[in-house]
Amino acid sequence: MTKSYRPHMNFQETKSRSIIKSIIWRVVATLLTWGVIYFFNGSVGDSLKITLWAAGLSMIVYYIHERIWNKIKWGKV
Repeated sequence: MTKSYRPHMNFQETKSRSIIKSIIWRVVATLLTWGVIYFFNGSVGDSLKITLWAAGLSMIVYYIHERIWNKIKWGKV
């Protein structure tokens, strides 16, 4: 048995970890979203406006999603 195996410990994600993960993912997804929108409409300004609105909303929804999943015991070891 390895040292990393600790079945007695309950590993839960902290709120700050969920926030950091949300921010990092949002940066990646935002850059991808902006690129796709810009590719289709060709306007930097319009692409930026649409992307920022989508990014803000998505970050909030993702954080809530993560907190809900953190309460579900299924799939945790």
